[in-house]
Amino acid sequence: MFEKGLLAAKRILVTGGGSGLGAAMGSRFLELGAELVICGRRADLLEATAAEMRAATGGSVTPMACDIRDGTAVEAMMDEVWRTAPLDILVNNAAANFIAQTERLSFRAADAILAPTLHGALYCTLAAGRRWIEGRHKGVLLSILSTSTVTGRAFTVPSAMAKSAVLSMTKSLAVEWGPKGIRTVAIAPGAFPTPGATSQLRPGGRDQDWASRNPLLRVGKHRELADLASFLVSDAGSYINGEMVVQDGGAHLRGSGAEDLLQWTDAQWEQLRSQRSRHQN
Repeated sequence: MFEKGLLAAKRILVTGGGSGLGAAMGSRFLELGAELVICGRRADLLEATAAEMRAATGGSVTPMACDIRDGTAVEAMMDEVWRTAPLDILVNNAAANFIAQTERLSFRAADAILAPTLHGALYCTLAAGRRWIEGRHKGVLLSILSTSTVTGRAFTVPSAMAKSAVLSMTKSLAVEWGPKGIRTVAIAPGAFPTPGATSQLRPGGRDQDWASRNPLLRVGKHRELADLASFLVSDAGSYINGEMVVQDGGAHLRGSGAEDLLQWTDAQWEQLRSQRSRHQN
């Protein structure tokens, strides 16, 4: 479907690119000719993922350990990236999330979600955007959001807030930065299961029949998301600006995906909190 050189000569940074959907998108970008930079907090994971990507595609992959929750660290990373050549595309993919009763969230727990999902996305956007504008270099910003931006979502309120804020940023910068040659786009994926997300959002096999309630009776395939991302950041999508594409099989038309949690007992929530506490300690 895609020309092999669709992303040739494009330099792309994917935050949270060491695993999950970030790694899936990064691998597809490489297949389509891009030069890739992946960042995350775990240097060992990034190095291992980069080695696998190089072996599979023969492409250029640079891993960079960076905690995007720290604006100073983001600036240092972008300085290092630009030392070789400017980025052409930034993918804001890194995020955090877990289910919880909102009234039981501590400030620390809320910040654990807001810091990478909202602040990290903003820090990376500002750092890349400033350099693009100063260098008169065209750029594309792709943010991976969620359908909570459309429906809201109970029991993951900080994430829904953060993703909605990034959608607002996407729309706002489309107008402000569009004349400077910078496009902003977003994807709201539905269920594209990854081990990390499943452990946080569907603990203990929560609602095991949920996929069968999707109008298409299945979950998404990582390649489907990667293909959509590739199109949106490519020159083929160059007239799409300020828009979010929902890719969830129509699931958000039936509900937010949190309705089953309304039936949970206090005992179930307490068990989840205890498990999370043991894991964190």
